[in-house]
Amino acid sequence: MMQQGKSSSSGSEMQVTWEDQQNINTFSRLNNRFHELEDDIKLAKEKCDNLEDAGNELILSDEEMVRFQIGEVFAHIPREEVETKIEEMKEATFKSLENLQHEKESIVSQMAELKKVLYAKFKDSINLEED
Repeated sequence: MMQQGKSSSSGSEMQVTWEDQQNINTFSRLNNRFHELEDDIKLAKEKCDNLEDAGNELILSDEEMVRFQIGEVFAHIPREEVETKIEEMKEATFKSLENLQHEKESIVSQMAELKKVLYAKFKDSINLEED
């Protein structure tokens, strides 16, 4: 991630201080977490969609007892109970999705601040952009 080279203005190598290295390491950890969050957000959105679809299918169903998957087992449960459970699952998934999005926003702002600091010191000697 860090490329050292000759400074165009002074002709000597850029010195990397302990603080600079800590900033680079922090940026790297934030970048990794950012990508993990993107995957988690995608999965949470898919789960929300699946729960919404399940709720819609349940509305169309005219059966009083519905098969509901618990772990790896299907159980016959009253339709009203399943509707309640699906609504609870949708709310929990939506809250989880909101938390993931807030964390992602926080990480993006932290990364932007670190980019400013690191580019101010290292200019073209460092590449913090995704390819």
